[in-house]
Amino acid sequence: METSAPAKTRPPVVAIVGRPNVGKSTLFNRLIGKRAAIVEDTPGVTRDRLYHEAEWQDKAYGVIDTGGILFGEDDPLIEQVRVQAEIAISEADLILFLVDGKEGIHPADLEVADMLRKGRKPVLLLVNKADAPDRWAMVAADFHAMGLGAPMPVSSMHGHGVAEVLDAIFERAPEVPFEEDLSDNLPIAIVGRPNVGKSSLLNAVLGEARAIVSEIPGTTRDAVDTAFEWKGQSLTLIDTAGLKRPGKVQRTLEYYAQLRAERAIQRADAAVVVIDGQQGITHGDKRVAQYAHDGGKAIVWAVNKWDLIEPPDGQPRKRSAVKQDFATMMREQSPSFAYAPVCFVSALKRTGIGAMLDTAMEAADAAAFRIGTGELNTIIQEAIFERPLSRRGRILKVYYATMPAVRPPTIVLFVNDEELAHFSYIRYLENAIRRHYPYVGSQLKIIARPAHEKKG
Repeated sequence: METSAPAKTRPPVVAIVGRPNVGKSTLFNRLIGKRAAIVEDTPGVTRDRLYHEAEWQDKAYGVIDTGGILFGEDDPLIEQVRVQAEIAISEADLILFLVDGKEGIHPADLEVADMLRKGRKPVLLLVNKADAPDRWAMVAADFHAMGLGAPMPVSSMHGHGVAEVLDAIFERAPEVPFEEDLSDNLPIAIVGRPNVGKSSLLNAVLGEARAIVSEIPGTTRDAVDTAFEWKGQSLTLIDTAGLKRPGKVQRTLEYYAQLRAERAIQRADAAVVVIDGQQGITHGDKRVAQYAHDGGKAIVWAVNKWDLIEPPDGQPRKRSAVKQDFATMMREQSPSFAYAPVCFVSALKRTGIGAMLDTAMEAADAAAFRIGTGELNTIIQEAIFERPLSRRGRILKVYYATMPAVRPPTIVLFVNDEELAHFSYIRYLENAIRRHYPYVGSQLKIIARPAHEKKG
């Protein structure tokens, strides 16, 4: 008698929940083994839900960090944080309910416990800051009365009890059938100055309240990854905190948020730089684009709030002209990023979203495109023949060209005298290459080296 192969199951996903300032993000960092969530002794630091994958004894699992849950508050931001935590609970297979052992049972703990009981997901009750073994029996008895099973002592700060928690996760988490792996997603970072509508744009893409949206600048503090599929291509959108000038980043929290955004850019293949269409392109917008450019990322401009600028529907020609004029203005004011396409979007009206995603995918593909060595040398030699360069009585000769790297596409020219390769002539050669291969959204790095450095 034949037996069928056992069904594949995916790694369990756990969500860390609890009231503010009980150490959830510290535990999150401890579980994943790195500093992925911002940790500061300030209630409410974590707002959006933050995802990460990790391993324990060669077994994979996912962890979701959430904001502190409070009830009965009129603050709309606190309400959105609670909604985000509730979404995380619905997505998780098992809940890690963290409480503070030093403070004892707090009224907010009881409200969270009541919510978890209604959710009917398996729960591990973790008592943080339980560093005194002689007091554990009394503390455990108090928290056992919450009706969520036997509490487990942990120290998020020092790591005590974390191994036992991980063992319990794999014992208690239900097995869930395996779904398609989206780990090979194309990563695209959504970046920009604070309060230009980055999180609203993410929500417009996904059609759900995936990231908190607020008129308060700096609401998104952690980088938040979201995987989804667009036209058969798996994508990961990275929503980031707004970037500011270094001189304006004065508080520790803002410093780490900016650092996280810069690291998010490094993790991406393409950066969608969001600007406020009503304000036009600012020095701050250029500074953000420069972060992406310096990181070698493909760049797409997303002009948000375009619904407040464009003429009515009855004037299609005028609408097209307004877009052309705006794009021309942007290229004139930011010539260093003239290669970056301009998309016009409205997060509020959810217009232009598809074109923006298509363009970002094209830009990422362009940044990974490599020109064959033979064809590249033909393009370069034809350009030099059409416009030779002579300085101080010497003629620039390019003996050989090669493209050793992509993301960004990097071209090395082996020349007779690198000092002859003035930046304006390098720009001319770049334009010659772009006539054959536009490399829309991608910079081209062209480096001149003396021919004696050529290997082989």
